[in-house]
Amino acid sequence: MPRMTPTSPGRRGGLAALLRPYLERAPVAALLLGISSGFPYAMIGATLTTRLAQDGIDKRSITAFSLAFLVYNIKFLWAPLVDRVRLPLLGRLGHRRSWLLLSAAGVAAAVTFLGFAEPATHLAATAAAAVLVGVAGATFDIVIDAYRIESLEPRQLGVGSGMSQYGWRIGSVSAGALVLLMADSLGWTGAYILCAAFVLPAVAACLWLGEPPRHREPVAARSAAAMFAAVVAPLTEFFSRHGAWLVLAFVLMHKLGDTLANLTLRLLLDELGYTNAEIAKYDVGFGFIAYLVGIFLGGVLYTRLGLKRSVMLSLVLMGVSNLSFAALAAYGHSNALLAFAMCFENVASGIGGVVVVAYLSALCNLSFTATQFALLSAAASIVGRFVTGTTAGGLIERLGYIDFYLLTTIAALPGIALFAWLMRAGLVEDTIGEAGARRSTGNGAAPAAPAAAPADPPR
Repeated sequence: MPRMTPTSPGRRGGLAALLRPYLERAPVAALLLGISSGFPYAMIGATLTTRLAQDGIDKRSITAFSLAFLVYNIKFLWAPLVDRVRLPLLGRLGHRRSWLLLSAAGVAAAVTFLGFAEPATHLAATAAAAVLVGVAGATFDIVIDAYRIESLEPRQLGVGSGMSQYGWRIGSVSAGALVLLMADSLGWTGAYILCAAFVLPAVAACLWLGEPPRHREPVAARSAAAMFAAVVAPLTEFFSRHGAWLVLAFVLMHKLGDTLANLTLRLLLDELGYTNAEIAKYDVGFGFIAYLVGIFLGGVLYTRLGLKRSVMLSLVLMGVSNLSFAALAAYGHSNALLAFAMCFENVASGIGGVVVVAYLSALCNLSFTATQFALLSAAASIVGRFVTGTTAGGLIERLGYIDFYLLTTIAALPGIALFAWLMRAGLVEDTIGEAGARRSTGNGAAPAAPAAAPADPPR
């Protein structure tokens, strides 16, 4: 496999030149797509944790609900189906648009079903509804990722990814806050039904842009063998790269500590006696603003430091930020300390959300972008979610919150150490795909490729 060399960053311009790319049609559509992509996650994440805790469900059962997120981690298994199968009737609107409209309807229906579930009396039905939201949301993600990538021109991929990150956070935070604020007046059922409307920004984006201009109509897989090949080819291409298995190991473990800490935070807040209004203000409100700041800083760091050093910095920050939760658990109910903890955590997560996702995007081969990105993004949190769902509740009961959050910081160390080794061994560059680099040629020229930050900053 020819060696990949990173693309060069564009020239720096004035403020107007910096902002202009963000106002183009495709990046604005990426923002709308991100809003709809983010809200199902909130419905089965912190929001559902709060609802279950207030209904008196025990900690072990509550943390087990995080297993619903595991559906997102296996979405690569049916990503080729979304790529290959043309829908009847709706297919007349275009392959990507028809799948987006169908998956949006599925998400709205699943969230409504979850709203009607009663955890206190029908916990199994609530769990089934949460899994359905996970399945529908994961499928929605597959379609949205493919639609976004194919709608953006190569020069817009960096800006579009940032806008998608902003949109995802806006969607998840807005839906989470809206449920908490409306639950008292409308009840949980009414609040969930209201949030089902968050599918509309993505629907509006696809109706506005139409079928993605870079979309290639799929060749129908008319046999089981052809369908199997469509699943296997993206995987065999990735694992043929030198060091690919070590990169996958890093992807699997790098968010372990961060996921353990974040998926259990609402349990700590409930234990410390925070009200819904305080959670909405400090966790959701302060955290939202801090995350937006983190996204901006992530873009700056990625450009200035390059891929490798910005990823390493983000890993360290995400690990250290868990110590603020340990401090909150030790001190007790304090709005000031909660505000600090949420700002620290969300700035670190915002930086990581940009630079790590950019790294995962850079690993993709453009021939298999949707499936490979689904594989990598799913793998990025599967270990943390599985450990949270199976052991986090028991660990909290056995260790207490302070030692638990100290443990989550220690759990971040293997990912940091492995990425440091990948940097020293040169395997970061060796595994970069076409989406993040360009092929070297004998005369030094290279074909155009999507813009990405270099593995190292320009000298």
